Amino acid sequence: MTTIQEQMPQADMVKWRRHLHRHPELSFHEVETAKYIQKVLADFPNLEVSSLTENSVIAVLKGDKPGKTIALRADIDALPIEEEADVDFPSENPGVMHACGHDTHTAMLLGAVKVLSTMQDKIAGTVKFIFQPAEEEPPGGAKLLVEAGVMDDVDMVFGLHIAPNIPVGMIGTRKGAASAASDVFTLKIQGKGSHGSTPDLSVDPIMIGVEIINNLNNIVSRNISPFDNAVISIGEFNAGKTANVIPDTAQIQGTVRTNNKEVRSFIQKRIEAIIDNVCKMYDATYDLDYLLGYSEVNNDSDATDLVIAAAEKVVGKERMFEAPKMMGGEDFSAYTDVKPGSFFILGGGTAAEGCGYMNHHPKFKIMEECFSVGSAMHAQIILDILGQK
Repeated sequence: MTTIQEQMPQADMVKWRRHLHRHPELSFHEVETAKYIQKVLADFPNLEVSSLTENSVIAVLKGDKPGKTIALRADIDALPIEEEADVDFPSENPGVMHACGHDTHTAMLLGAVKVLSTMQDKIAGTVKFIFQPAEEEPPGGAKLLVEAGVMDDVDMVFGLHIAPNIPVGMIGTRKGAASAASDVFTLKIQGKGSHGSTPDLSVDPIMIGVEIINNLNNIVSRNISPFDNAVISIGEFNAGKTANVIPDTAQIQGTVRTNNKEVRSFIQKRIEAIIDNVCKMYDATYDLDYLLGYSEVNNDSDATDLVIAAAEKVVGKERMFEAPKMMGGEDFSAYTDVKPGSFFILGGGTAAEGCGYMNHHPKFKIMEECFSVGSAMHAQIILDILGQK
């Protein structure tokens, strides 16, 4: 008797993935990607295929008997990165690359669809396969799909993310907060310019910006419990163009990462208070744009137990690990904000195999041997929950 992993269409998944990798498209521009997914799905039986939002593809498989509705999700967008990975199928779109593995997520979910679509008689319930655009760019494709009603009839939702530096096919799970809320702020400080020889006539936005940044860096170390997770990072500080002129404006951009809703709210208020107080102290004005991005992915305990049970069947306990809490953002949170679900990690290869560059790196690469495991995990979760006894 063949295992579920052995039933996965490995050669097809490699072909689909390599096509997608060669033709990456940025968030909210996945026109050809969506068409390709629809073309592949057209060859599978028993599916109802539709699109709830621009460039999304939703495939629904109804089993022979009624039951719960379970959703599986893959993201389909790429990143604005020039590819440097050593692969035989590099991106053909200059400046755009599948550097986060969304091409692999899509291929693995297509593999699960191909197998499950022939098992209609074994399913009591409905499977909703979500091919989601725009994971990489807020407000995110997941939020728009939720607003369009994709989760209204769903009981549970599952997804995976491929990761380098982990042996091929290992499965990582975690209960509770699995990712960070990811917020971004942009601050423009309006001071008063002057010649560098007369700083007393200026309201120096550079000095004000430095003081603001120094105070922001104290929030985590002095206002947040060491038992909570939080990161504040400044990624941009632009001001002035020449050595002997104090400019009149400065711009600062930063990101805030948290795993706790109360901490998230506190840090936002603290940042706003620090900026306001420092600018008032130096007679500067400011404009602050604070964008609340993705919330944290919260893995439901019961849903994660189902992932663990599936992983034990697909890879065995010796190939499983507890995934660390990550401070990266992931818009799968839009689904777990409204329905129980679980998001798990798939090992994509070690540094010794050339997979030592993290997601979003121009040399990001994974081993395609992991596809059958990821695809089998999707299928096993469905069969465990909806399989007719």
